Amino acid sequence: MSTTEATISPADLRRRRRLRNMRTLALSLLVLAAIIYVLTQTLTDRTGLWGFVNAAAEAAMVGAMADWFAVTALFRHPLGLPIPHTAIIPTRKETLGRSLADFVASNFLRGSVVRDKVLRAQPSRRAGEWLTPENNRRTVARQAARIAGVAVEKIKDDDVAALVNQVVLPKLAESTKSPILGEFLAGVVQDGAHHGLVDLAATELYVWLRDNPDTVSRIVQGRAPWWSPQWVNDTVTNRIHQELLAWVADVRDRPAHPARASIDKWLAKFADDLQYDDGTRARAEAVINRVLAREDLGGSVLTLWKSVQRSLTESLADEDGVLRARGLAALGDFAKRLTTDPDYAARLDSQLAGAADTLATMFGPELATVISDTVERWDGKEAAEKIELHVGPDLQFIRLNGTVVGALVGVIIYALTLLLP
Repeated sequence: MSTTEATISPADLRRRRRLRNMRTLALSLLVLAAIIYVLTQTLTDRTGLWGFVNAAAEAAMVGAMADWFAVTALFRHPLGLPIPHTAIIPTRKETLGRSLADFVASNFLRGSVVRDKVLRAQPSRRAGEWLTPENNRRTVARQAARIAGVAVEKIKDDDVAALVNQVVLPKLAESTKSPILGEFLAGVVQDGAHHGLVDLAATELYVWLRDNPDTVSRIVQGRAPWWSPQWVNDTVTNRIHQELLAWVADVRDRPAHPARASIDKWLAKFADDLQYDDGTRARAEAVINRVLAREDLGGSVLTLWKSVQRSLTESLADEDGVLRARGLAALGDFAKRLTTDPDYAARLDSQLAGAADTLATMFGPELATVISDTVERWDGKEAAEKIELHVGPDLQFIRLNGTVVGALVGVIIYALTLLLP
């Protein structure tokens, strides 16, 4: 289907008007040269100044016609005549498409070219500047949470069960686990990565306490003295429940809560003991192996996964939740470092440039085939029309220049003719 039959974009309409205007201008100069030539040929004796005018008009027509033929031959047969080596684009579009693809791959999609472009663009600094406004950080956090939420929801229970029962548990049973677990836990504590789990645990505990006051009451009253009056038990139980809720909420909402510091300290000590204390390591291995030997462990892990999946999904969807707040804070710190630490930004830029270099080297030639494949699918006439819309107006300057240069050459040749004996 040609562009005349397809829906034409506003940009193509503007190009079409410009092409038509330039064609009209070039044709007008040719007609003007022809009129001048006819008038000077029939109404003057072609001596003196009129001789120069006549020669200029004649040569201008020749130049205009020659360049009209050259420009037209790119896109169609001039005057519809099947002259050899004309209508070059419609008849050789596949070859032109492959040549253009090779040119782009060799000159624009080379690894070194892409690498230099990435380094000059300074993407890290620009990303930091873009992330500085809070609205932009919220946009990133919202999209990241949406994608992560969808990914978590898409994980199937059967896949988790198969992974746990067939891969994870057998491998764990065969290996020595406590030193690795201790090293991993030490790294988690050092990086503060466990804070998210503490947030999640505090949030889940608060929700459970809030939604299960009867269970709390039963546990507390089950340990009350037999002689204690019921109204006293109810009052004490209610007070304990409210204090527990307030304390857990404080732990959840206040990162500097003493309980969090105690958890950090205990986890760090436990991580060290798992790596270097023989007694702790032996006890940990024994406990872990007993747990791994339980037949219902797979089901328990799956139940735990379902709870974690639900909690993660809800936390990710909560615009005002702890996870979203921590994500925004992390993005803010990242943006600040990108804009204030040139060495850090330069290292990131170098890594990005290296990755872009590798990708361009691996996939650049394949990407360039998009050009040849697209051109190959075009109809020959459609390809000619598309290309002419983009470059045709500028090619009409060749016709204009041919007319003007032809006139000047005609004047020069006529002058030399007069000077020769």
